[in-house]
Amino acid sequence: MNSRLWRASALALTIAALGAPALAQGHAGHGAPAAAPAGQPWLDPKLDADARADLVVKAMTQDEKLTLVYGYFGADMKPKYTRIEGSLPGSAGYVPGLPRLGIPAQFETDAGIGVATQGSAAQFRERTALPSGMATTATWNPALAQKGGAMIGKEARDSGFNVMLAGGVNLVREPRNGRNFEYGGEDPLLAGVMVGAQIKGIQSNNIVSTIKHYALNAQETGRFAVDSKIGDADARTSDLLAFQIAMEASDPHSVMCAYNRVNGHYACENDWLLNKVLKQDWGYKGYVMSDWGAVHSGAKSVNAGLDQESAGDAFDKQPFLASVLKADLASGAVSQARLDDMARRIVRSLFASGAVDHPVKIAPIDLVANGKVSQADAEEGMVLLKNDRDVLPLALKAQKIAVIGAYADVGVLSGGGSSQVYPAGGRAVQGLEPKTWPGPVIYYPSSPLKALQARAPQAKFTYNDGKDAAAVARLAAESDLVIVFADQWTTESEDVASLALPKNQDAAIAAAAKANKNTIVVLETGGPVTMPWLKDVRAVLQAWFPGTSGGEAIARVLTGEVDASGRLPVTFPASEAQLPRPTLDGDPKKPDELFAVDYSIEGAAVGYKWFDKKGLTPLFPFGHGLSYTSFAYSDLKTSNEGGRLTVAFKVTNTGKRAGKDVPQVYVSPKAGGWEAPRRLAGFQKVDLAPGASKTVTLTVDPRLLATWDEGAHGWKVAAGDYEVQLGSSSAAITARASASVAAQSVPVGLLK
Repeated sequence: MNSRLWRASALALTIAALGAPALAQGHAGHGAPAAAPAGQPWLDPKLDADARADLVVKAMTQDEKLTLVYGYFGADMKPKYTRIEGSLPGSAGYVPGLPRLGIPAQFETDAGIGVATQGSAAQFRERTALPSGMATTATWNPALAQKGGAMIGKEARDSGFNVMLAGGVNLVREPRNGRNFEYGGEDPLLAGVMVGAQIKGIQSNNIVSTIKHYALNAQETGRFAVDSKIGDADARTSDLLAFQIAMEASDPHSVMCAYNRVNGHYACENDWLLNKVLKQDWGYKGYVMSDWGAVHSGAKSVNAGLDQESAGDAFDKQPFLASVLKADLASGAVSQARLDDMARRIVRSLFASGAVDHPVKIAPIDLVANGKVSQADAEEGMVLLKNDRDVLPLALKAQKIAVIGAYADVGVLSGGGSSQVYPAGGRAVQGLEPKTWPGPVIYYPSSPLKALQARAPQAKFTYNDGKDAAAVARLAAESDLVIVFADQWTTESEDVASLALPKNQDAAIAAAAKANKNTIVVLETGGPVTMPWLKDVRAVLQAWFPGTSGGEAIARVLTGEVDASGRLPVTFPASEAQLPRPTLDGDPKKPDELFAVDYSIEGAAVGYKWFDKKGLTPLFPFGHGLSYTSFAYSDLKTSNEGGRLTVAFKVTNTGKRAGKDVPQVYVSPKAGGWEAPRRLAGFQKVDLAPGASKTVTLTVDPRLLATWDEGAHGWKVAAGDYEVQLGSSSAAITARASASVAAQSVPVGLLK
C-alpha cells in the first residue's frame, strides 16, 4: 500500500476506534483552549496545574478516582485477552477518561524510538522510526535529540495518543543487556542530558512522556525477579543521577517503575525509590505508573508510592489497584488521603502537559519529512571507530565493489520488543526467527547497497549474503573494495550470550580481510561487540540500529557527504573478562527464579570509570570517534565564581573540510576519594568550517564535583584542588588545568 493510501486508511480506522465522543474532543487540536464551563473551574487554562488538580479531585466521586489509577492493555492477545472497548487497537495501554469532568482518556503508546504497535493491528503499524536510543546519544547533540523527540511525539499525537512510554535512561552496567539499544549509554551526565532533551521534545506536543525504567533495570535476564544490590551513595552518584539530570531538563509528567527488585524490594513497591528519593528528596509532582506486569501487591505498592497500575487486567496476577485497592481502602490498609494523592498526581500531569486543554486530534503523518529527521539523527550518531590511511570517505570510481552481509541489499536492522516501530513500505526481509515475541525481527526497507549504487552508477557492485566464508573470500579477492555489513539483533526480554557477533560473521569478516586489504566493516548493533579481526580491516563504522532512513544515512557517511561526527556513549570492552561481572548473572531458562546481581562490585564506577579504576585498556574508549577532518584544542582556562566551576577553551578545525567535533571535559580531585579517577563534567558539539575556531564555555554541575554524604543526606563538594581535563575521549586527554574549589553543600532536590 502506498503511503498516501495507508494514511487515509489508518485515519479512518483510528477515527472509528476513538469513537464519536473522543473525536469531538479532538477538534481543539493545538488551538487556544476554550474557557472553563460554568461549574468546572479546573478547566480554566489560566490556573496553574496544581490549582486545577486540587479543584477537580474535590469534585470527583470515589469511583472516578479509582478509574484514574487502573489501566488496561490496548491490544488483543487472543485467546488470553481481548482489548477493552475505547482503547486504540494495537496500543500499549488505555486508562478511561472522566467525561463528566472533562478529563480525557489516557491513550498510551510505546516507545522512545517511535510510535510502536502491539498485538496484530497491522493497520496502525507504519510509522517513522528514529535510530536507536544509543545512536541518538552517540550524536552528543541535545538539540538533535529534542528534534527527534518532537517528531515522534507529533506522530503519537497525530495517531491519537496522549501518553508516550519513552525516556529510557538506564545506564549500561551490563553491555550484554538486550535493551541497551533503547537507552542513553553509560555516563549519568550524557545519558541524562540526551534523554532529557528527547523527553522535552516529545512533551512539546502537549502529551505526557514517561521516564523509565526506574531504576537499576540493567539486564533482561531474569528481569521480573532480579534483585539489584547497590548502596545509597553509589546509586545516587550513577543511575539515579542520570534520572535526576534528565528530569531537570524535561520535567517528565510520569515515571515508570521497573520490573526488577532493588535491595530486596520490587521497584514498584520500593519505598526508598518512590517515596524517599523521587517524591520527597526530588519533590517530584507527577505520577508513578508501573511497567506492564510489574505490580505484585496492593497496599504495599500504593503506600510505597505507586500511583497507577498499567494494563493490570492483562499482565498482573491480580487487579491490584482495582478490586484489591477497594478492599484495602475499606480495611484502612490504604488511606483515603493516599488515593486522593494518586488521583491528584495523575490529573496534575494531564493539566501540566496540555493533554486536557489540547485533546488528541487524528491527523495525517508526513512520513517523508519525518524520515529526514530520522536520517539526520542516524548520520550524526554513526561513529567512525577506525580509518587507516583515510580509506574513508569513499572515493567511488569505476571499480568493482563487494557489499557483503546483513541484508544490506534490502535494508537495515532494528531492535526488538515493545519499542518496535513498523515502517512504511513493510519489512525488507520476511520470515526471520523469532516471528513472535520478542520478534518479529525487522529490517527497515532502506538499502545501503542501493544508496551506494545511486552515488556511483559507473561502479560494479556485487552483493553476497556473507553466510559462506569461502564465497566471501572469493568475491573479496576479485574486488577492488570490500564493504562488509555485520549485525547483532538485540531485544527486550533477552540478553545476548556473548559480545561476539553472531551467525559466524567474525569468520566472514576475517575471510574478506585476508583476501582484500581494502576491507571496511559497517556494524549494525545495539551496543558494543568484540572485533577479533580489527587489526586486519582498514575501517570500522559503528552504525547502531539506524532507523527508517538508515541505508541512506550509512551511504552519506561512508561517502563523506556528511562528516563522521558520532562519539561513543559506551565503552567497547576488548572482552567480557574486563567486565565487573564476566559471566552474566541469572538463568534465561528460569525467568521467575529469584537471584541477585551485585552492583556494589563497581558501585558508581560504571563503564569508562571502571576501566580507569582498574587500569584496563578497552577496545574503544568512551567518547571515542574519528572525523574526516582534524581538530585542535587550546587556551584551556578555569574560573570559580559563586560556587560554580566554569571551563573555557578554544576548538579549531585544523583540517581541509568542514566537520563536527565533541570536545569533552573531565574532572578529577587531586586528593582522590571518588569512585574512579575522573568523571565527565561537560561537553558540546561544535560545527566548524576549515580553519574556523570557536570558544566553548561550560559550567560544571556541582554534583559532578560532589560525593553523596549519607550522614548529612546530601551532596558535599570537598574543598581542594581539582584537575580539569580536556580531550576527544575519556582516554585521549590533550590539555589539563587546575581549579581550586571551595567546600559546598548542594541541594538534594531537582535543580532548575
